Amino acid sequence: MIAESSNVKVYTVNGSSSNSSSSLPDWLTRKRTSAKGKRAAKEHVEGSLELIQGFEFPEASNRVKTTRDGTHVVATGTYKPQIRVWDLTQLSLKFERHTDAENVDFVLLSDDWTKSIHLQNDRTVELHTQGGFHYRTRIPKFGRSLAYHYPSCDAVLTASGNEVYRLNLDQGRFMSPLVLEDQDDNGEISGVNVVDINPAHQLFGFGVDGNGTVQFWDPRSRNCVGVLRLPANKLISPGFGSGFDASGGDALSVTALASRADGLSYAVGTSTGHTLLYDIRSTKPFALKDQGYGLPVKNVVWIEGGSRMAGDGMVLSADKKVVKIWDRNSPSTNFCSITPSADLNHVHHIPGSGIIMAANEGIEMTTWYIPQLGPAPRWASFLENITEEMEDQTTRTVYEDYKFVERKELNRLGLDHLIGTPALKPYMHGYFISLKLYDTARVIANPFEYAEHRERMIREKMDKMAETRIRSKKDGSGAGAKVKVNKALAEKILKEEERERRREERKKRKKGQEEREEEEDGDAMDVDEAEAEADAESGAKSLLSDPRFAKVFEDPEFEVDVNSREYALLNPSSVAQGRHMRGKTAVEDEEEESDKVTSDGLGSSESESESGDSSDEGELTKFDPRSRPGQKNLRVEEAYARTKQQNRKAANVKLVPMQAQTNGAGNNNNNKEATFGQRMSSSSVGKKQKARGGATVSEEGGMEMSWVPSSSNEGGRKDEGRKSKQKQRKGVETFGAGMERGGETARELSENERKGRTQRRTGVRSGSKNVFRRM
Repeated sequence: MIAESSNVKVYTVNGSSSNSSSSLPDWLTRKRTSAKGKRAAKEHVEGSLELIQGFEFPEASNRVKTTRDGTHVVATGTYKPQIRVWDLTQLSLKFERHTDAENVDFVLLSDDWTKSIHLQNDRTVELHTQGGFHYRTRIPKFGRSLAYHYPSCDAVLTASGNEVYRLNLDQGRFMSPLVLEDQDDNGEISGVNVVDINPAHQLFGFGVDGNGTVQFWDPRSRNCVGVLRLPANKLISPGFGSGFDASGGDALSVTALASRADGLSYAVGTSTGHTLLYDIRSTKPFALKDQGYGLPVKNVVWIEGGSRMAGDGMVLSADKKVVKIWDRNSPSTNFCSITPSADLNHVHHIPGSGIIMAANEGIEMTTWYIPQLGPAPRWASFLENITEEMEDQTTRTVYEDYKFVERKELNRLGLDHLIGTPALKPYMHGYFISLKLYDTARVIANPFEYAEHRERMIREKMDKMAETRIRSKKDGSGAGAKVKVNKALAEKILKEEERERRREERKKRKKGQEEREEEEDGDAMDVDEAEAEADAESGAKSLLSDPRFAKVFEDPEFEVDVNSREYALLNPSSVAQGRHMRGKTAVEDEEEESDKVTSDGLGSSESESESGDSSDEGELTKFDPRSRPGQKNLRVEEAYARTKQQNRKAANVKLVPMQAQTNGAGNNNNNKEATFGQRMSSSSVGKKQKARGGATVSEEGGMEMSWVPSSSNEGGRKDEGRKSKQKQRKGVETFGAGMERGGETARELSENERKGRTQRRTGVRSGSKNVFRRM
């Protein structure tokens, strides 16, 4: 797995990946128990790397170290308490050895793994050899730290209290202990947390618990030669916590201590999560680093390695939450920061390499490889060759067998009933599902998906071939060639940019002409040309070539729906223009034809008889504004507009009187009130004939009739005279308009005539179909 911190890549080559170095979900990295529940089997993730096989403990690991010859790794853990050794030449477990108590600290006495001394949590000290357990002894108090002084063969053991015990392995007996005293007379020392032996001059360093001091002892005189007091007022802020006191009386403790090979530099870790770097010739630290969590520092390491080490001179500090690697000259910035998935107990750096091992509260111990920190060791030289492959596999093959789906897609595929089962792995806002199951469900949900996919691929291939044959419109920048969707929008943008470009060119041309008339210096001309070129380059950028809006013209998901109601509300003019420009469909032609028939009033009775005989006829053409709010009845509006236009035309026509006015000797061609027939009679040369009723017949065969309508009074008198002349029939009484009564003998009416028709007529045409009904 890969993490980047300030361009530094960290590869997890053993154990579970850290939170900062991997985005893998927990179900890809967690362990699952077998059917019997005895052993845990790890789910293998393709692309992950296991540098050392079986680099783990059943429950947790306490300490991890490598031998000085660099061929083995020794670690202690639980449960059950045990010691395990791995052979680095074979990258596998060599053996495991169980102990009676859990380990607190251990030291390798030889260059290989064959001799070691272990401090246990039950106050026992055990010596182990190649054959196994060798000897066991006890100390008076519970131990906290362990170190070995090679010149005197003394094993130095710190414990709770102010005494430091010395076990001489050459003589096989305890020597007189070193008694630490508080130099400020604040009371007795509650314990010594850590011991360090400087490899250059063998000076003992003891990190005291409670008073925030480091005491240095000379092993030759067995006396205290100096006390280093930490600045408690800088490390503990007021209100930091209930367990700390700003006065620094019994709050600050030293939890980690490491000396550099130069013999002058010390790294001190405190219980407040700070790491201080000291030169023993000065009482003030030259560097201060805060871990940021306020947790006690587990251990600090000086990273050394010679000329090949890029991280030479750096410091590693770790608490149980984070591991930070930083330069001693600039502690404010991190070279690298690693956040493991489990709480850390101990961190070990392999000297001269970029490998870091960690013992934690998880089953697997973690190993990180940082190429920029140092080269890979000889037994893992292949790491440098597969670094690039690890990068590709991490991003390409981790999710190769899984498909991420959302809840909506699960419902569409009919797989929502699998929620809560092992078939679906919940992650973020969706689920991971097996790729085979997803493909099967997709085929079942849409059997024609393959045909649609094939058709889509063929269409894309044809479009790609068409692009090679048909060149797109040139816009100067070539941006139009990438337009696949929203071509109308692209054309509009191109026109606007072209219009703007021409306007700018005219302005520049006019400005340049004015400046050329005013200025005669050649240098000014060069400056103007340079400015013009710069302006042209800045104006050459088009909206179509802007990468921020690339998907608008390439991705079909961003296509503008011109038929939507929202588009019509935002662009009413373009929608109306588009309706006039586009061709009419068959439905629109049929509707227009029906509008013409109903608007002119010339519909035949036969067409009306062919219409349906239901009582709901015409309901489809009704318009109810309550059911369609915000819409208009286009048919009514168009009919109203046509009627209004006809009325307007009729109002502009000047009517000619119907009574003919003739002039026997004059010419009627110039008379505006003369009729068309009068003008023809005056202009024609042929002989005219008079017809009955005032009609004039010309030689060409045309005929004109004219009459003068009578007044209403005259018409009424004529009608009365005509009525009076009519002969009244005997026994007939007239009333109303053309109604009479009497004149015929009364006859008895039939049943059908009195009560009406009770049966359907036979032998007549149907009202809705042009056929006879069969009864």
